[in-house]
Amino acid sequence: MKFLEDRIRQDGQVRPGNILKVDNFLNHQIDVDLLDEIGKAFYEKYKDSGITRIMTVEASGIAIACAAAKWFHVPVVFAKKAKSKNIDGDVYTSVVHSFTYDRDYTVTLAKKFLNADDRVLLVDDFLAVGKAMRGLIDICEQAEAKVCGIGICIEKGFQEGGDYLRERGYEVTSLAIVEKMTDDGQIFFRGE
Repeated sequence: MKFLEDRIRQDGQVRPGNILKVDNFLNHQIDVDLLDEIGKAFYEKYKDSGITRIMTVEASGIAIACAAAKWFHVPVVFAKKAKSKNIDGDVYTSVVHSFTYDRDYTVTLAKKFLNADDRVLLVDDFLAVGKAMRGLIDICEQAEAKVCGIGICIEKGFQEGGDYLRERGYEVTSLAIVEKMTDDGQIFFRGE
């Protein structure tokens, strides 16, 4: 979506290793007006899908999930990166790999928050190689919940995550798809 592409061009920073920093408006400091537009865009795409839960992985996806959930009027559930002492009862678990931090996490979600009756919209700030989404899909499969769509703010189109998910039949909606980033800080989006 043009509003997000424009903001990335204005305030995003390209760093070595194909890192795109958007921490001044999306995932460290958050522009709530922009976040509301993101939530509305996901709602417009999936409003007829019967969504009952918005799901993400902690931490950067939580604000995005909340913005979308406001429009859908449904709860947010998020997979925690560590099983804390205050998670009671049985949990679903899956291993996810963070591209940004280059490490694996075992994520957990209490079983009482997701079940076979749920129709889920998965959301996150970035999609690179797709490991976080694969972990969330794994949790949904364990719960027998239906994944109705995947909403991504920024997809790195030059990495395989989006293609992998689409090839497996998932409807992926990425608001901005970066096709290329140059060493001098230029960002090119799909369709340009």
